[in-house]
Amino acid sequence: MKHSYGLRRMLSLFFALLLGLSVASAKDFVLVIDAGHGGRDAGALGNKAKEKDINLGVALKLGRMVSNNVPGVKVVYTRDKDVYLTLQERANKANRVEGDLFISIHTNSIDKKSPNRKTVAGASTWTLGLHRSKENLEVAKRENSVIYLESDFSTRYEGFDPNSTESYIIFEFMQYKHMEQSINFASDIQHEFVSVANRVDRGVRQAGFWVLAKTSMPAVLVELDFICNPTQERFLTSDSGQTKMAQAIYNAFVKYKSDYDRKQNSRKSSAPATSTPTPAPAPTPAPAVDEPETKPEPRETKPSPAEQDDASGVTYYKVQFMALPRKLPANSKEFKGLSPVESYKDGGMYKYTYGKSTSRDDIQKQYKKVKSLFRDAFIIQFRDGKRVK
Repeated sequence: MKHSYGLRRMLSLFFALLLGLSVASAKDFVLVIDAGHGGRDAGALGNKAKEKDINLGVALKLGRMVSNNVPGVKVVYTRDKDVYLTLQERANKANRVEGDLFISIHTNSIDKKSPNRKTVAGASTWTLGLHRSKENLEVAKRENSVIYLESDFSTRYEGFDPNSTESYIIFEFMQYKHMEQSINFASDIQHEFVSVANRVDRGVRQAGFWVLAKTSMPAVLVELDFICNPTQERFLTSDSGQTKMAQAIYNAFVKYKSDYDRKQNSRKSSAPATSTPTPAPAPTPAPAVDEPETKPEPRETKPSPAEQDDASGVTYYKVQFMALPRKLPANSKEFKGLSPVESYKDGGMYKYTYGKSTSRDDIQKQYKKVKSLFRDAFIIQFRDGKRVK
């Protein structure tokens, strides 16, 4: 009897262990919440408040809402107290835990000399991209300037200088495959900021944020509102204000997670059975964290001059001046009179170019013209129909 009892007990423990391993093998969705600034880096300052405290308050509220209400999600904070972290450390932590989504929380401000410093208001949500206005660039410079607190920032950040406009060109060469998911999520956050928190909608924007560029997952950076506006400062420092802002982000996350689960389940259900040999199946839909498949645009029967060059293997130069997540019409006012303008799709973005020449000297003359209209313009090279980077 004793042997029988011992055997049953061992079998029970064995099956319990197997069950535990099975449960553990199912990976939770990992949400990384990054409370911007912290420790010796106070961030933007209001009359009394510090940005780092507002960011942390909203981050912790958001994390608790998710942990208490959304099963199957593991919440990871880059910081859950008042400590200093570098931008690279924040990105490294998100990548180390294999995050599925990254939310960086910040509070906005403008220069003390600005005449509307105490009246400016509104929430915005940002994704990685090139700035298209001086205002966008200034926000990116302010958030990236924290690296100046590091003695070896030039080495650690690969020569990147937050105050040098030329430094931001590096973001042009980053293949950001999560752009579409990030923009969609940012749009949902903005909708919730308006409907739940009654914020002025300053829209979804793009700029070169180091912390977004270095995270290998869909990522957004939110600017809750303006701490330099006393009215908004009071709202953001209040418990009710921080709860509303956290609730808005939470609502957008619930929608994102629902869409993510639906796509994951659809992918699993469409996977072919392996028990019976079958012909090679058609490609299955990509998971939510990959760039969605895009349908090829219909081609003209008669090849264009560009296609003829592509087919012949000619090396040529163009001037790139703009990148957007949407396709613009050929006569768009955003081109500021440049014509003809061509575009190519890369990393989920439509990238617009002007001019075309096999001569570097000739394209340099066209570059000067474009540079006078778009200060971020630069020369790119194509060979065999593909951009040479």
